[in-house]
This record gives sequence, C-alpha cells and structure tokens, in this order.
Amino acid sequence: MSAKARSSLEQYRSKRHADRTPEPMGGTSRRSGKRRFVVQKHAATSLHYDFRLEAGGVLKSWSVPKGPSTDPREKRLALRTEDHPLDYVDFEGVIPSGEYGAGAVIVWDSGTYRNLAAREGKKLPVAQGVSDGHVKVWLEGEKLRGGYALTRTGQEGEKERWILVKTSDEEADARRNPVSTEPASVRTGRTVEDVGEDA
Repeated sequence: MSAKARSSLEQYRSKRHADRTPEPMGGTSRRSGKRRFVVQKHAATSLHYDFRLEAGGVLKSWSVPKGPSTDPREKRLALRTEDHPLDYVDFEGVIPSGEYGAGAVIVWDSGTYRNLAAREGKKLPVAQGVSDGHVKVWLEGEKLRGGYALTRTGQEGEKERWILVKTSDEEADARRNPVSTEPASVRTGRTVEDVGEDA
C-alpha cells in the first residue's frame, strides 16, 4: 500500500476499533488488474447503499440513501464518506452494536468499471475527479450497467453533498427498479435481514 493510500485511510481507521469489528483495516489487498466497484446495502441506523470506486489505492465512497437508479431522470443524493480500504470490496457481515456504522452489510452489486471522465481530450483520473467534484464511469456489474455520473453540489454538515445520476445510454431503463426488486447479495444470495439474523 502506498503512503498516499495509507494516509487517506486515517479517517476510516480512526472511526473503527480493529479488535471489535470484522471490517477490514486495509493492507492485505492489492490493486486488481481492472478497476473494481461495489455497492453495499447497509442496514445501519438508516438503510442506505454505499457506492464505492477503486481509485488511488483505496475505495472512494459515497452513501446513497435511496440507492442507485437505472432511470436517467432520477437524481439520487450521494453523501461523500471516508475512503475505504480495497479489501472492503468483498466485505459482507455485521458491524457490531456500539461500533461506527453498526448493522448488517451485504454486497448488493459488484463488478468492474471504466473511467469516462476527460478534460481537453485526456482521461481525468478518478481520484482527481473526486477532488474536482465530477466523476463519470461506465459500470459492468451484475445489477448496474452503463454510464453513471457523480457531481458535487455542496456541503451537508461535515459531508460533501453529491448527486448520482444514470446517464442516457442503452443500459438505461426507467421501468426497472433493482433497489426494490433485487434485494439480495450478488456474492451469497442473502439479504441484509438474513445477515442480521446471523449476528
């Protein structure tokens, strides 16, 4: 893990007790050949979906209360959260009561992505796009496919406020609502309720 990636995980680690939570602390997973993404369904204090993109040796992360949409007309609030370690891409389990983000987590969708952001004809790295406030990617997941754009719109308390939108392309489908019709993990087939019952 690079020094820059280690530094960007300081906030993540400061919120967690490694001896109390099953969440990975980083350092065991290396970059993959392709850029990965994951969307984790998280039954914390309020149910939400965590949208994460592999970039700069970490997972750049947003909390999406209503989950991603496949309808380009839908604008979904996305709150920027702390960078997560690459190992988190596979995390599924229960964060114990009393710990930050306590509740069940499943891998709702995962896959690889292509970076679509460019400036003056040159690809703009995703990590740079996050700093600049605009990210555009093409997802190749099991539930989500096609273009998605994230745009920073302001601040909400300590968190940056962003908007997540499906782009108009051949993968857009206004009739489909995977958040309500496809609740299970793509890894295990379990729901957050199933995982929570195991705690």
